[in-house]
Amino acid sequence: MRSFLFLLLTIALFYANQALHRRYPYFWLTPAITTSAILIAVVEWTATPFAQYFGETRWLPWLLGPATVAFALPIYQQRALIRRHWLALSLGSGASIVVSVGSTLLLCRLLGIEGGAAHSLLARSVSTPFALEVTRHLGGEAQLTGVFVMITGLFGILLGQVLLGLLPLRRRVARSAPFGAAAHGFGLSVARRIGPQEGAVASLTMIFSGVLMVLLAPLLGRILG
Repeated sequence: MRSFLFLLLTIALFYANQALHRRYPYFWLTPAITTSAILIAVVEWTATPFAQYFGETRWLPWLLGPATVAFALPIYQQRALIRRHWLALSLGSGASIVVSVGSTLLLCRLLGIEGGAAHSLLARSVSTPFALEVTRHLGGEAQLTGVFVMITGLFGILLGQVLLGLLPLRRRVARSAPFGAAAHGFGLSVARRIGPQEGAVASLTMIFSGVLMVLLAPLLGRILG
């Protein structure tokens, strides 16, 4: 019964926080941030094991797969824009994967992180459906990967707009592509609020980065042993 109540609470909190964010569009009131913070506090306060919370809410993460496929629609609608900039978007997505993997490996070495935790961190910059597949090839832990992906997305939307404001990027394509490539679904939600073209570009870079990471995962798995 408690698991079912957590399901209702998760959905109710998200829609309530979404309505709050529409009225007060501050980045710290982003539904993903406020909903997650409240749920963590409730789970800790009630001493509820994660497995119990996940029991009735497991179909919510499952919906990430169909949701990712649905992003093909805005990509198709903005296909003319994407045809004009396909090379820059492809190279940018590839560069984001290289930087993500390289910085993660360096961070793990500096902090002495090894084993499953290190392998789970490698998939942090792609959306959850892709990240879980990458983790399977690398020998990481799915639950850790989910946490790292969420933390990366949250930091992406918290710091992304600030960092982009410091960079000399003027084109809408250039300003929206990093949200999808580095902050995946969370970044996409920000880009879609900016405009339809920004949302389509972020969708493409998110999907392209995820597919590229999945293709590279077996090779990375062999290199890492």
